Amino acid sequence: MTVIMTNLPEQTVSFVPETQAVIETERFTLRPPRLSDQGLLALYAGDKRVANATRSIPHPLPPGATEAFIKRASDPARTKQTWILDGATQGLSEVLGVISLKPLDREQCEVSFWVAPSFWGTGLARTAVKAIVDANPLESKTIFASIFQDNQASARVVTFAGFQYLGDAEAFCVSREATVKTWTYLCKTA
Repeated sequence: MTVIMTNLPEQTVSFVPETQAVIETERFTLRPPRLSDQGLLALYAGDKRVANATRSIPHPLPPGATEAFIKRASDPARTKQTWILDGATQGLSEVLGVISLKPLDREQCEVSFWVAPSFWGTGLARTAVKAIVDANPLESKTIFASIFQDNQASARVVTFAGFQYLGDAEAFCVSREATVKTWTYLCKTA
């Protein structure tokens, strides 16, 4: 059984029991990762520019890292919801980037995302973050985002999606092997 929610502008959210939501936008589909994504995920996540913009992607990317990522993202006991930006039906790459939601306590979650460098500046990240906020698949009242201060493009992405600046913080970046200053943003959904 599939339920289609039509109250969302320019997108449809499908819920299949015991699986993750699939979110359709005009530009791409947000869908769960699959094993066939390994090659493109390794190519894009292995780019130092992508790794340096995230907290958790190591650089260089160790052997088996993308397979382990897909396995974790597909595990029924996972704590985080992860989607691939899939542009195949619109004539683009099957993997354009990744976006995920990590549940927090008190009906809150944190969004994180990256887009392959080949697609930077095309608005894909804006579309993905806005689609996730509008769909709100975890039914969170507040969504947080933590952006490295040297990544102004991602700060523009979250503010476009309705996030408000909350304050400064720090986060450890695995690829940089350093603590990096961040901006924290929040978006109230309820």
